[in-house]
Amino acid sequence: MRLENKVALITDAVSGMARIFAGEGAKVAVADVLEEEGRAVVADITRANGTAIF
Repeated sequence: MRLENKVALITDAVSGMARIFAGEGAKVAVADVLEEEGRAVVADITRANGTAIF
């Protein structure tokens, strides 16, 4: 995990970058104007045992 112990702020989270960063071990803060979709990204990440907030 290349990004373990790192924190990433991802804007335009529905583009997929948040999932990629989380998959590499980063804790992710998701920001997007599309709230429902952004929260869905956070739910996907946490289901995969990652750490994310919207």
